[in-house]
Amino acid sequence: MTGHVGEGSAESPAARPWPHGRRFEITYHDVDALNHLNHAAYFPFMETLRCDYYLPLLSTHDPRELDIILAEASCRFLAPAGYGTVMVGEVAPGSPLGRTSFTLLYRFTAPGDPTTVYARGRTVVVCYDYAKAQKKPIEPSVRARLERDAVPIESEGWARG
Repeated sequence: MTGHVGEGSAESPAARPWPHGRRFEITYHDVDALNHLNHAAYFPFMETLRCDYYLPLLSTHDPRELDIILAEASCRFLAPAGYGTVMVGEVAPGSPLGRTSFTLLYRFTAPGDPTTVYARGRTVVVCYDYAKAQKKPIEPSVRARLERDAVPIESEGWARG
């Protein structure tokens, strides 16, 4: 499932649908001895959401054409999810954007219940010219889309900076 996932109210930032989401089912491979989703499993989910959202902004589906590099990644684990749990993962750019970098925010909730939050994630990505091995400004067309889709960083409990 891709695109908007879940339902929500425009009045509540926590319930507002984000620009991209998909469902993830927790497999046995990803749980620990206490039947909790292992913390490390969230990072591949975040990678998938990042590619799902960002590649279409570049008019491609080929990850080899990514023009970003990850500078920072963090995740806050808020509620346990066990084997067989289905969760909705969503991604949105955080505002404000930088000149060469931007933040992507992630949230993992129960389907149909955006108030049940399993985790919140954050990555800082830098636009990068791999041929020149240097950072580059965010492309204007990409910036316009990021700004349109952006949610305030503070609305997800992250501080600016």
